[in-house]
Amino acid sequence: MADIHIHRTHKLGLAKARKTAWKWAEAAEQKFGMECTVIEGEDSDTVEFERAGVDGTLVVTADAFELNAKLGFLIGAFRHRIESEIEENLDALLADSAKKPAAKAAKSAAKKK
Repeated sequence: MADIHIHRTHKLGLAKARKTAWKWAEAAEQKFGMECTVIEGEDSDTVEFERAGVDGTLVVTADAFELNAKLGFLIGAFRHRIESEIEENLDALLADSAKKPAAKAAKSAAKKK
């Protein structure tokens, strides 16, 4: 078995981080055939995901994402590739979520001129 651990900090706050985690879960379901379950909490959410040979969690807080996954024997051979894809996907979602408030502020400033 191979393990994947990814930690990312962010400045989105819990509400935006939740939306980003839901987008991540939807993408994981569509692209990788994962079955995802979101468990909402007061201070954090947990996305549980699984499919044959893979199971794990993505814990979302107001300032961090913590992903832990266990890969079965056969899929474990592709650990580095899988980890890279997860990192790229999560980083892209975080970057996109961080840009949206800045883009809205820029549009509002342009309208006021």
